[in-house]
Amino acid sequence: MRQEFIEIYKKNIHREGADELLDFLTSNKSDFFEAPASTRYHLSVPGGLVEHSVNVYQCLKAYLDRQRVKDVYHLSFSEESIAIVGLLHDLCKVNVYKKTFRNTKDESGKWVSVPSYQFSDDLPYGHGEKSVYIISGFMKLTREEAFAIRYHMGFSEADNKNVGEAFAKFPLAFALSTADMEATYFLEN
Repeated sequence: MRQEFIEIYKKNIHREGADELLDFLTSNKSDFFEAPASTRYHLSVPGGLVEHSVNVYQCLKAYLDRQRVKDVYHLSFSEESIAIVGLLHDLCKVNVYKKTFRNTKDESGKWVSVPSYQFSDDLPYGHGEKSVYIISGFMKLTREEAFAIRYHMGFSEADNKNVGEAFAKFPLAFALSTADMEATYFLEN
């Protein structure tokens, strides 16, 4: 997945600061390519975060390629914007999952210790907004991209009072949220 991510990134993302962001992600300052996508749910495995990011990008591309989305909803975004929001929406998860163990019952009902992850965030800035913050430290996002990343969790977020308004004003946010849910619930569960 690492190579696929890098190929998609380099092919599509060319704005100022993009190379520096990719350098950060591939450096020893980031665990992006080794981190899980979650502690216990979807892709809670080493490399799960990069796999999820590529899955979301592919789901987003497929959604936006639908004829109805083009002809009826009139949604059209640049390949760069699609790659940015699809690949980078979960940068908030970089360096936050620590390896640990948890107790669980095996098939026979006996308690066993299994490898697991614990969430520990030194920069508790929220979910989508933290991803926007990290990306913005390297390159400028369009307003549409920033809102898409900020609201990609949709109505599942605890503070969801502005989600409907964000979806109405910034359709890429709805499309990204749809792609994120499709990847999470259908490809990765």
